[in-house]
Formats: sequence, structure tokens, C-alpha cells
Amino acid sequence: MTEQITTVSAYAAPAPEAPLERTTVPRRAVGEFDVLIDIKYAGICHSDIHQARDGWGEGIYPMVPGHEIAGVVAEVGPGVTKFTVGDRVGVGCMVDSCRECENCKAGLEQYCAQGNVQTYNGIGKDGEPTYGGYSTHIVVDEAYTLRIPDGLSLDVAAPLLCAGITTYSPLAHWHAGPGKKVAIVGLGGLGHMAVKIAHAMGAEVTVLSQTLRKKDDGLKLGADHYYATSDDATFEQLAGSFDLILSTVSAPLPLDKYLGLLRTDGAFVNVGAPEEPVSLNLFSVIGGRKTLAGSGIGGIQETQEMLDFCAVHGLGAEIELIRADQINEAYERVLASDVRYRFVIDTATI
Repeated sequence: MTEQITTVSAYAAPAPEAPLERTTVPRRAVGEFDVLIDIKYAGICHSDIHQARDGWGEGIYPMVPGHEIAGVVAEVGPGVTKFTVGDRVGVGCMVDSCRECENCKAGLEQYCAQGNVQTYNGIGKDGEPTYGGYSTHIVVDEAYTLRIPDGLSLDVAAPLLCAGITTYSPLAHWHAGPGKKVAIVGLGGLGHMAVKIAHAMGAEVTVLSQTLRKKDDGLKLGADHYYATSDDATFEQLAGSFDLILSTVSAPLPLDKYLGLLRTDGAFVNVGAPEEPVSLNLFSVIGGRKTLAGSGIGGIQETQEMLDFCAVHGLGAEIELIRADQINEAYERVLASDVRYRFVIDTATI
């Protein structure tokens, strides 16, 4: 693969709303600082569905989703120093950035001023489309490749590359820990990792879900409390309770009701991204000097920190392993909230 661009097997959406199908896509030759990764597992993120179906704007087709990638290094470029053949590695939501702006230099590549290069549905510095993890192999610069600690099996580690870091980053930034009351909105792919991580950080954790259907799961995952948001009494009972609320849902919420659950100087942080705008009465943040915020993924250094943290605490995703020919069915089940809690593709079946 070093000498020329080659093709690899993959599953791609040929057009918006079209079912994903088996195909081949090109991978660039392994450059001086590149690693060729033999992908073993790829998580299915709700973001994959949003993008494959043009929910977040016009996509690039054919589109190979997948930014929760775990595999093994199969080849390294001559200048690579971080990895050797056989290393266990992961790739998350980005595969490059400008490396020169203030944010990149500060380890915040996810907020690159020029825009980072997304693992899929993006354009690389070579001007070519990027293709993601629903494939057998990927070539990535070593600087944007993560080391998966030996304490984590690759299948449960794959979702950490998005669901793990997307929740770890805001929990760390807003100082979730002992003495802090943290609420997680939604117990899905992101939410179940948020509960695990916030609990491991030492916070008092509450799950806010539409119903109590997953209450037993939430408590087993580390939640101290579990409430149904379909019950108006929940918002009365918990008014002014939380230091931090992390919303993992991608549907629009009644923000004013949720902001009422915060203590003075509390923060409501969105990591779920609805496709439509949301409304807000600004008095909901003015009263109590509250913060309404958002958070992306994490930088490369923080993502490695997250993986190491999860390994120390034995935190992997709760997964359902599927074959590649089950991807379309899995998409429908994600939309129906019928997964506990992350689908992971065995890429040997592609």
C-alpha cells in the first residue's frame, strides 16, 4: 500500500436517504508520517445517521460514515515515531487540522480556526473526500491517531473515540467531581458513557430521561438517581439542584425548564445537536447567572487522556456487535432508541 493509492472494501451511503451498501473506496498511499490501520471495529454514532441523511447540511457522496474506529497498525511511514506495526490504535472524529492556529497549538484541534478535517464527509488537505470507519482499512497521520491501552478490548473501546470523548471533555472542563451534582439528559450511546465517566470522576450523578424504562440500567451504570422528564413534578422537585447538566439528546428540548434545574452559576452543556433551532427565554440564564453552552469532541491529547482514564477505571461502552450487512437495520433501531447502548460493526464482515 505504500507505493500507490489503493482501494478498500467499505459500506457507503450512495446518496441522501439511500440505504448503505457495500462498495470500495480509495485510500491514499502511506506517507512519511502516516499509519495504515487494519480496522477491527467501528461504532455507529447518531451523527452518522444525521450526516448520511443530510440532516446537518449537504453531504459528500458516496459517504462512508464511521468516526469510532479501533484497530491495529498494519504499516507505518518512515518518519513515524509514535507507533509500530501491531500497536492497538483508535481514530476519532478528526484526522487533521491546520496545526498552526491558537487552538491547535493549545491542544484544542477540535476547534481549529481553519476547521479540522473530519474523518468522513470532509475534504482532506489533498483536496480529496475523507472516508470513515465503515471500512477495512484507513490511513491516518500519526499525530491524529490514538493509542488504545491494553486494559480496553477493541470492541468496547471503539465508541470511546466519539461517545467517550464527547462526554469526557465537558465533564472535565466543567469540573465534574466530588461535591458536584451532575445531571445527564438522555441514556443512549453518549448518555450511558457520560454516566459511567461522571461517576468515575466522583460526582453525584442523576439521569434525566423521558421515562423510567431504563432506570435499572442507569443505576447499574453508576447513576445515583433517575427521574422521568415526562413527569412535570420532576422539574418542580429538582429545581435549583445541579451544578452541571449535560444534554446528550439530539432532539430540541424545552431549555427554559431545564435551566430551572441549575443552581446559581450552573451550566447546561449541549453535546447532542438537534437538526432544528431551539428557543430560549434569556431570563432563564440571567436569573442565577447560568451558562448555556455547547461542547465538541476533544483535542488529541485530551482524547488520549480519556482513553487512559477509561482503562484505569475499566470503562468500556455497552455494545451490541453486528455484521456489516446489519447497518441499515441498526440505523432504524438507533432512531427507535432500540439499542443498549452502542452498535459496533465487526469490520471483518465488510
